[in-house]
Amino acid sequence: MESKTQNKAVDQKRSAGDYKLLKSPTGIKGFDDITFGGLPLNRPTLLVGSIGSGKTFLAMEYIINGIEMFNEPGVFMTFEEKTDELLENVSSLGYDINRFIENKTIYLEHLEIGSNISKEVGTYKIDGLFIRLEKAIDKVNAKRVVLDSLDTLFASLDRHILRSEFKRLFSWLKDKKVTAIVTAELGDVFLTRMGLEELIADCVIELSNRITNQVSTRRLRVLKFRGSPHALNEYPFIIDENRLTVFPLISQGLQQKSSNERISSGIKKLDEMLDNKGFYLGSSILVSGTAGTGKSSLLASFANDVSSNNQTCLFCAFEEAPNQIIRNMSSIGLNLHPHVASNKLQFYFARPSLQNLELHFMAIKETIKSIKPQVVVLDPITNLMTEGPNSDVRSMLTRFIDYLKTKQVTVMFSAAITIGSISRNPSDEGISSMVDTWIMLEDLELEGERNRSMYVMKSRGMDHSKEVREFIISSSGVNLIPIARNKQGILIGSKRVAAEKESKKAEKESKEIVGKKNFQHQFSEDGDVQ
Repeated sequence: MESKTQNKAVDQKRSAGDYKLLKSPTGIKGFDDITFGGLPLNRPTLLVGSIGSGKTFLAMEYIINGIEMFNEPGVFMTFEEKTDELLENVSSLGYDINRFIENKTIYLEHLEIGSNISKEVGTYKIDGLFIRLEKAIDKVNAKRVVLDSLDTLFASLDRHILRSEFKRLFSWLKDKKVTAIVTAELGDVFLTRMGLEELIADCVIELSNRITNQVSTRRLRVLKFRGSPHALNEYPFIIDENRLTVFPLISQGLQQKSSNERISSGIKKLDEMLDNKGFYLGSSILVSGTAGTGKSSLLASFANDVSSNNQTCLFCAFEEAPNQIIRNMSSIGLNLHPHVASNKLQFYFARPSLQNLELHFMAIKETIKSIKPQVVVLDPITNLMTEGPNSDVRSMLTRFIDYLKTKQVTVMFSAAITIGSISRNPSDEGISSMVDTWIMLEDLELEGERNRSMYVMKSRGMDHSKEVREFIISSSGVNLIPIARNKQGILIGSKRVAAEKESKKAEKESKEIVGKKNFQHQFSEDGDVQ
């Protein structure tokens, strides 16, 4: 008898895999990456945030994506906005809610608190809510539910029974086998105004909307996720005509296959310094230097060469307008007009102060998806640093470089540094460690004359030159010349030109002397013959 009981227990025993937490994918760009699959399936999630942080839009996109991507109808029950107001607000961002209402894949309802929930002495009963919610779920056979917001629902509830009512609501949602999002306002002392919801919910997500340098940035963080690992950091997100997008730190770029193909820098002598072949295709190149060292000229030379080889280049300008860049580069022999006319060279121009970092990079990514360039140029990246802390710039650049590596797009960007920062950290923005090739441009002052120099600080995967060369910008383009020396020291700039003239003069005089001697010798031989 005991043996039979033990066998029965073994038969009923579930494997570890049977207890794995299932996820409900949200379909929101980047969100499912940081939650490792989405929200907990058939469990409630608490979405908390300040006013204007995007709670309603995130919740609505979860419902809409469920219908469009996963064939899962949904219920959106609001206790604040009326149904017409909600339709107007979300339609402004491209949501066609009326189509889903007609197809009976979504059910919207505005519930007036007080008229639909019976009030007893000093307490509330939420049984009326359960009845209305159950009818709504049955009407569309909903798999996803949103309650917006919890604060209005329990605003006048006696705090002595608050926790039990929260438990009742969340337990009821679990029993109905629906994945729910319940929104709540951010509290002053506790996470939420009531300070209890986060203790009961299986998953808690916090949204915030902060102002830095008069520029607003929305951020998202997963505070709690029972039974599942999740990303712990805070991530920026945007809401635009392309809906909601979260920017997680990804490592896809590090997992991509590295190309052995090369791409020319557009400067023959620089290619010689790079193993006589140029940059690796799909690599990242940083050009650092103080103001006036020729960073933009080097970037423009690269862009011009790419476009001349019938490839597409996207030039992102954060300092000069495209017309000004085209005019200025014509002074050094670079005619960019034909490339612009043929769409082989396209510009993205925006002042950094117009919007936050996330919107800039999102706009650039959309342009990349549209034109599919082989090369992207950003000039200068340090202008974006005025719109956020250095850590934000590095974080965003990491995501951007990883994204470009997945597309095998070569990226070159410039970084303006100050003279005082060179001795401390030549890469003032602290991004040199993440790039494949780092080129430094510097001023060389000699006897009251200012000249430019260039050297390759690093270039991964190749035997690059360690030589410092003179960087010359003239009407015929950009060139690199080895720095010569004599007994007096370095010959650079006008001293080099003067030395070259002296050398040519001496060579000419030497040839003349040799010619005279040959003539005299020939004349003397002719006289002897006679």
